[in-house]
Order: sequence, then C-alpha cells, then structure tokens
Amino acid sequence: MSQVFPWKEKIKNIPSEPGCYLMKNSEGVIIYVGKAVNLNRRVTSYFTRPHDARIENLVKEIHRIDIERTNSALEALVLEAALIKKHAPKYNILEKDDKSFLFVEITREHFPRLRLVRGKDRIPRGEYYGPFVQGGAIREALVLLRRILPVCDLMGDSLELPKRPCFNYGVGLCPGPCAAAISEREYKKIIRGYRLIFSGKTKSLIRNLKKEMATAAKNLDFERAESFRKKIFALEHVNDVSLIKEDDLVGDAKQTGIRIEGYDISNISGTNAVGVMVVFENGIVNRDEHRTFGIKSVIGSNDVAMMRETLDRRLRHSEWRFPDLILIDGGAAQVGIALEAVRAAGLKIPVLGLAKGPDRKKNDLIGGDIPAFSTLETLIRVRDEAHRFAISTYRRKHRRTLLSE
Repeated sequence: MSQVFPWKEKIKNIPSEPGCYLMKNSEGVIIYVGKAVNLNRRVTSYFTRPHDARIENLVKEIHRIDIERTNSALEALVLEAALIKKHAPKYNILEKDDKSFLFVEITREHFPRLRLVRGKDRIPRGEYYGPFVQGGAIREALVLLRRILPVCDLMGDSLELPKRPCFNYGVGLCPGPCAAAISEREYKKIIRGYRLIFSGKTKSLIRNLKKEMATAAKNLDFERAESFRKKIFALEHVNDVSLIKEDDLVGDAKQTGIRIEGYDISNISGTNAVGVMVVFENGIVNRDEHRTFGIKSVIGSNDVAMMRETLDRRLRHSEWRFPDLILIDGGAAQVGIALEAVRAAGLKIPVLGLAKGPDRKKNDLIGGDIPAFSTLETLIRVRDEAHRFAISTYRRKHRRTLLSE
C-alpha cells in the first residue's frame, strides 16, 4: 500500500455519487481512469482492500485523484470510454493498442443497427463509439437502453418488408420497421438518440424528447406523449449498479446480469463427438463466452455420458462465472445427468431441459418451471443457439479429420 499518498485526508471530500475518477502520478500524468456508482466507496477500496500486484503498483504511483461527476452509471460508462480514448492511461491499456477492446458500432444502413465489435474488426468508414474496456458493462448498458430506445436487428439496408416481423418487435424491443410500424425518418430519430448518448450528450436527447412530448400533447396525441414521458423518466433514472460492478478493478471486468448457459452434444455414431456451451446474458447471446469440449472419455454413441463429461469439465473452471441457469438441449436423462454433475461439484444451479423432438419443433420443458428472470422464448433461443453451435463445431472437427486422412 502507498505510504506517500494521504488517502484518508484526500478522499473524505469525494462524493458518494456516480462518476469517473482520474488517478495521476507525481508528474500529473493520468495513469488510470475508473468509473463508479459511488465514487467515494470505490476510490476508498483501493487503499483498504488487498489487491494483486498490478493494483498494488498502481496505488504506489498515485499522487492525486480528480473526479468528474455524472448523473448516472450509464453516463459514467460513456465518460470513462471517452477519457480512456483521450488519455490512454497505462493501467487501462492492457495491450499496445485498442484492438481487443469493444466498440459500439452504428451501421451505415437505411435502418441502422447497433453492434458490439472488437477494435480489430472496425472498418475505416464505420461509426464507432468507445473503447469500452469492460465488455459486461457495455453489454448491460445496451440491454437497458434497448428497453428505452428499441432498435431493429432485421432490416439493415433492406427496403422490402420481411414475410413476418422480427421476434423483438413482438416483445417491444424493436420499433417495427420490419412491420411497417415506423418510418425510416422516425427510426433514424431513435438512432440519433444513441449517437447523443454515446457522445456524452444524454441531456440533449432528453431535451429533444421533452419537445416531442410537448408537441404530441398539444396535438392531443396523449398516448404518444405518454410514451415520450416514460422514455424521459427512464433516461433520467438510469443508474443501474450492475453497469458498474462495485468490486471490479483494473483488469478484472466480470460479466454482469443474468447468465444462462445452454449445452448440447453433436456426433455421428460416437465419432468426432463434441459438447458445447453457449452463453446468454440478460437474454442476449454472448458468443465470446461460448466454449467447446472435445469428448475424451466416452466410447461409442452415448449422449448422456457425453453430457456428463461436458458438464464435469465445465464446472471445474471456477474462474468462469457460474450461470444462474443451465439449459440442456435434451430430455429427462440428460437433465438428470446434468443435475448429478452440478451436485457433484458442490453447486446449487437450477437445471432445465428443453426437449426438441425429431423435427426440432418440440418445446417440452423438463425439470421444473421457468425462472422469473427468463421466458420460454429466451430458453428456445438458448437451446437453438446451442444446437447451431454444436452442429457447426462438429462439422469443422469432422472436416479436419477427413483432411488429415
């Protein structure tokens, strides 16, 4: 711990509010930028908790701490990205460049989409906001924002209506260009809102929405006015602590929110067998977290035994965050063996199965009720993603085997 920086005296005036803190060395150079829901508590933790060598080295260099307050955790998240981009503090930058960091991309299409991309995947003409060092935080932010400002994942550059609206339109997460429920002009107003948010101009967006609300009320369109009022209220009160997990420090960004893991097995007569794990966080697939397990201990076609090996090996990885729910693409036998694996690991994780049937149109739930934090629709998406990933992984493995013969 630092014997130089008088942290007790310096920290007492730091407010218990959201914002960013900028740690500087004796030369006035910013060496680390962080964010917090409670600035005082977060900064104090650097001097009162045991840390790894990296944090210890950071603390020894601290000579001054400046703060910038924000109105919410969301604004702190955006401000942190802007400050890291501007100053490139050495304890934030884990590599020589930002190729591994996440950026929010707003696609240049008739109906722009929002995507998360790695720095290495950016294209010169793209529209990007970031870098965001903590992937879990920006994913959670997009989940929250989409409930306030729905966007469409389906249309893109297409000007032709699909045969049916996208799934998200039915659950209120898409404003409906795929159902002719919103014009391109109105849709791009929503996208402009995202540009303002990720440019640190949420207050400007709120002012715009208030004008829209007043106009709607003047025109006696009270339903539309109420819609704007709800958006304004939500944006003014976005302060979800899960956006800034209070025990996350430098280089220790953990995923936040509800995590569901889906499992499936793929093989033909026991050859090239593979087990897969897919991950959904807050109802959104996170392919960065997917994992594959080449089956080693099972001979012949025995999907139940293969599922046991897959779960046993996964649950030994305590460094991976354990899920809030395990979903098995299979029936009672697979669910039962998965439960045995969970209990053998000394864990208490609920396990459900979603039986698919030969035509993959069956959705029989096995093992209990759907938890309050999820829906049948989400579980179907998890199950289908596990199946897709298992098949694609098996095919790659089988192809490599053929080429090596």
